[in-house]
Amino acid sequence: MFNQESLFTAALMIKEPLYVKKVEFDKETGELHIYIDFRAGSKFECPICGAEGLPVHDTHEKTWRHLNFFQYKAFIHFRNPRSKCPDHGIHLVSTPWGSGTGFTLLFEALILQLAMSMSVKKIAELVGENDTRIWRLIQRHVNNSYAVEDYSDVKKIGIDETASKRGHNYVTVFVDMDESKVIYATEGKDSETIKRFKEEMPYHNCNPQQIENISSDMSPAFKKGCLENFPWAVVTFDKFHVIKLMNEAVDKVRRMEQKFEPDLKSTRFLWLYNQDNLKQEQLEKLETLKNTNLKTAKAYQLKLTLQEIYENATDRIEAMIILKKWYNWAVRCRLEPIVAFAKTLKNNWAGIINYFDTKLTNAVLEGINSIIQTVRSRARGFRNIENFIAMR
Repeated sequence: MFNQESLFTAALMIKEPLYVKKVEFDKETGELHIYIDFRAGSKFECPICGAEGLPVHDTHEKTWRHLNFFQYKAFIHFRNPRSKCPDHGIHLVSTPWGSGTGFTLLFEALILQLAMSMSVKKIAELVGENDTRIWRLIQRHVNNSYAVEDYSDVKKIGIDETASKRGHNYVTVFVDMDESKVIYATEGKDSETIKRFKEEMPYHNCNPQQIENISSDMSPAFKKGCLENFPWAVVTFDKFHVIKLMNEAVDKVRRMEQKFEPDLKSTRFLWLYNQDNLKQEQLEKLETLKNTNLKTAKAYQLKLTLQEIYENATDRIEAMIILKKWYNWAVRCRLEPIVAFAKTLKNNWAGIINYFDTKLTNAVLEGINSIIQTVRSRARGFRNIENFIAMR
């Protein structure tokens, strides 16, 4: 004769002195309820020290959400005993399926797996739970995992900010440049974020003094934070950020000039994209325009020369010599946006030149930032900054 209690005992891998007492299916709610108990006179161990043979002090009725049984919600109910240890007092006896969240371990594993590819909102709808409970579950696992991270080998870090929502609510991300791994994230994009990073690292076996190299953009806040908290570290300003600022200067020249030069309209990407990414007809148009006396063409040539310095300078000394010549050319070009950029370059000279020693860039961070923004887009909001950081 079919014995459903024995079936669920085997399925849940329950061992004596525990047993499935009864199983009920509620047709109205579409819920399966599994009731587990323990044999009379059972002895348990202390969950703190493992001392065995302890009598039951009392019991607490507890319920856990389990994996669905087909399309139906399943719940485990247990008269959870508490043992009394002579050394550690009274504590709930551990269960093989449970956790402190009200979900079974298998249910939590499912949630964490789904969170890697779905929004929490969708997960909550799929499993029929409040998304606040799902967020708490994820936060707990992330925090527990992060607490045991070991950063004793970290020597090179990259710093970048990313927006948790469009236009505001920034988060600063810190990456181990050797492992291409996020090791810390915190709200904001000011100098205090770097101070918080420094204060956090000792909890992960990382002495701040071991940080030798830092890669970041030329943000005044990041510059200030690095100087105050890691004055001994070599700071390299990301070359892609430098070229980005140069591109912005070129585009400003184009926008001012196109008011008087109709040929420049709708040519923005010709001057900004690498030539390898342009179509043949775009290349032909660019070739025609760049050989004219246009101010934009002059700014474009300055940009190409700057890129060549990054690509071809063999060492720090050669870079300093060539870059100084480029700077003298730029400040005399009479193109206001380019002159302004050249002054920015001069004001950040040491960090820019350091690239030719360290070769550090924020390319790794840009890749990670792209993943983070994909997660943000998929989630369509995180309710609060802590949830956003948990999904980094």
